[in-house]
Amino acid sequence: MENNEKEASSKQSHFQNHIHWYPGHIAKAEKKLKEQINLVDVVIEVLDARIPLSSCYNNIESLLGEKPRLILLNKADLVDQHELKNWIKILEEKFKCPVLTTDAKNSKDLNKIVSKAVELSEPRIQKLMVKGLLRRSARVMVVGMPNVGKSSIINKITRTSKTKVGAKAGVTRQQQWVKINPKLDLLDTPGIIPMKQEDQLRAKKLAFVNSVSENAYEQEAVATELLLILSEKYSQKVRGHYNLSETEDLTIENIAKSRNWIVKGSEADINRTSTFILRDFREGKMGKFILD
Repeated sequence: MENNEKEASSKQSHFQNHIHWYPGHIAKAEKKLKEQINLVDVVIEVLDARIPLSSCYNNIESLLGEKPRLILLNKADLVDQHELKNWIKILEEKFKCPVLTTDAKNSKDLNKIVSKAVELSEPRIQKLMVKGLLRRSARVMVVGMPNVGKSSIINKITRTSKTKVGAKAGVTRQQQWVKINPKLDLLDTPGIIPMKQEDQLRAKKLAFVNSVSENAYEQEAVATELLLILSEKYSQKVRGHYNLSETEDLTIENIAKSRNWIVKGSEADINRTSTFILRDFREGKMGKFILD
């Protein structure tokens, strides 16, 4: 038992050595994001549907203040739809804000996203009008962790309207805006939420979906951790994908042997297999999973 605990501790320490962020960069990113948020009426936060809680920024309420938020669960096509419906309810209850789903391949949800953003902005527009200001278009921006699909969401929203409206009165001149319709303007630069993570389980999940730079970890360590999590909930599906029997452990080595990825005679090609495991998960080839 003691040896097992030491081995687990060693593995955790090894992983932690490869997932790290720099406080100075985080502080600078938070300051920039706060400045951007101050320019808009509504914030669209993009989460990865495969890790809906782990891709959410813990500190976002302090950045938003009383500003309304719309959560978009992106890459919804890569997850089980029944589980996704349950997660929508969980997130709406937890964060007290509307939650919509989307993916890069589907544009049918575009009208819902735009309409909800306009609806959420209306109370602030009304307050400005009470003060004697003329009605103006709602202003919205898209924020989220790295690689959750912020740019693809912006591209989707602006697909039918590429009219740049440039600087606005009282708004920093460098910011570029796109008029989506007469009621909505979009800040066309994605807000990068800084990666401030002390929770290593969350750090692992962000690495699984490629929201962490590959320079911050070793692929073998991340692939090993991914298989451990998948084996708890989706073991049968993953075994089926890699043609492993029920008696074979879900390991990188066994997957390498099942694919005949061998080096030096009889040794498993761990590096190649680790790369393919992460790629298979990220592209949805193993199956449709939610890891939170």
